[in-house]
Amino acid sequence: MRKNTYFTQRDAENLERLDAILQNDLPDFCLDYFVGISSQTTTLTRLNYAYDIRTFFTYVSKRITRIGKKSTKDITPMDIEQLSPFEIEAFLSYVEIYRDQEGNIVKNGSTGKSRKLAAIRSMIKYLEKKGIIKYNPTTTVDTPKYREKEIIRLEGDEVGALMDVVDYGTGLSSHQMRYQENTRTRDLAIVGMLLGTGIRVSELVGLDVDDINFDELSFVVTRKGGARVILYFNDEVAGYLADYITLRNSMKLPKDEHALFISLQKRRITTRAVENIVKKYSSVATPLKHITPHKLRSTFGTQLYRTTGDIYVVADVLGHKDVNTTKRHYAAITDDIRRNASKKVSIRGELPPEGEDND
Repeated sequence: MRKNTYFTQRDAENLERLDAILQNDLPDFCLDYFVGISSQTTTLTRLNYAYDIRTFFTYVSKRITRIGKKSTKDITPMDIEQLSPFEIEAFLSYVEIYRDQEGNIVKNGSTGKSRKLAAIRSMIKYLEKKGIIKYNPTTTVDTPKYREKEIIRLEGDEVGALMDVVDYGTGLSSHQMRYQENTRTRDLAIVGMLLGTGIRVSELVGLDVDDINFDELSFVVTRKGGARVILYFNDEVAGYLADYITLRNSMKLPKDEHALFISLQKRRITTRAVENIVKKYSSVATPLKHITPHKLRSTFGTQLYRTTGDIYVVADVLGHKDVNTTKRHYAAITDDIRRNASKKVSIRGELPPEGEDND
């Protein structure tokens, strides 16, 4: 099996960005920290941690006067050790809405604040573990309370309406219809894969042609962390894929382009392009719902859970490392499954045939 190079290239780009931040914005001791966590984290996680730590150090250098308005490069472990829990909490309050280095307004809810606190805690815990500092100011800082959001998903008739828009272009503008003539077959395969397999948009754009196996109705997907796993699709999705691959094989593509899904520029499609594709069709099919590729993933997960009633199967297929994540997202459906299960239990129904156990 040929190794998928898309994710290798993406990791290389993430590491280049991380190195630039370390060289230009963060103090030298941060390099040791990122090397230390490299074996337990993905390149994307480390890059996001670097962004969050840079935001934190920028706040410390500008807002905490006793630090002496140092540049972020000059902040020392002792400066970090001298911070109080209140100052960490003040930072979390600050990032609720602020302007970044480019002047853009950034907003963070409880999830964003929690991620930033996790990055800070991870770094400080590393310094503490290595004996560089003795006091950890984050120990008594509470993690922002996570507020569960209602999961937005498509119901059965809405799934059909979405696929009809993709297939026939009903409701699209004349400008959109001109593109529709060139992208219909591809877009049916893209939306069909998202709805029929529940893969992440990043996993979808990373698929190569030779990841698809029509004999087994399966495909190999690269999960978070780089694990390669086999998933399956049904006959309907197979039909969309077969039509698209036939079309793809007729294209004049660069010899080094192995991507399954191709943009109009004849290169691997981007996650942003897939997000725009889903937005275009769903805004017509379900205008009252803001549908994204992740919502299509939730739709698949909901259908799979309702069909199997097995949360562990759902967690495995969706690639959740912790089944509690799956339980949290699909907790509301559990009541539906319990209700349906209760209807299948008969108190005064037919007795089992003679000779069978009655346990």
